[in-house]
Amino acid sequence: RFGAVMCCCGPCAMYRRSALALLLDQYETQFFRGKPSDFGEDRHLTILMLKAGFRTEYVPDAIAATVVPDSLGPYLRQQLRWARSTFRDTFLALRLLPELDRYLTLDVVGQNLGPLLLALSSLAALAQFVIGGSVAWWTVLTIAAMTMVRCSVAAFRARDMRFLGFSLHTPINIFLLLPMKAYALCTLSNSD
Repeated sequence: RFGAVMCCCGPCAMYRRSALALLLDQYETQFFRGKPSDFGEDRHLTILMLKAGFRTEYVPDAIAATVVPDSLGPYLRQQLRWARSTFRDTFLALRLLPELDRYLTLDVVGQNLGPLLLALSSLAALAQFVIGGSVAWWTVLTIAAMTMVRCSVAAFRARDMRFLGFSLHTPINIFLLLPMKAYALCTLSNSD
């Protein structure tokens, strides 16, 4: 719709050679806060393409094979790299976003604020339980309802009921990924 996919996924992204040649120097010398940054290159290249005025588009029938983590340690390291990359390149893209579309600006800001609001809600519910001894039922029900709505919309749009199973990702998100994203935000300059 907008010609501005914000991250062309590495394993299945394709670029015009002429477009890549124009941006190769910027792409190969990726720095963040004066230090070389060599991960999140797919998101970084996508932002460079958009800044240069090129379109990035989603192709729904594209198929690609990739290697994915098969245990918790490598999965969390992958997610840490991705979180740092997302935060870094969101900062780089903030000036670009209003030029593309106001909805995209809202979407990207929401993708970054959403996890932070979820973390704050979870911490407030935990504090209420620890200090007051009561369960924050409204917080729990709101998170559960938002999860089911999101998964139901995905299942309906994809016409695949398996997307409802993605609701099981919410506890993983709250207890593993949100703390890791907070750590990523505090260690953006780390390239490990």
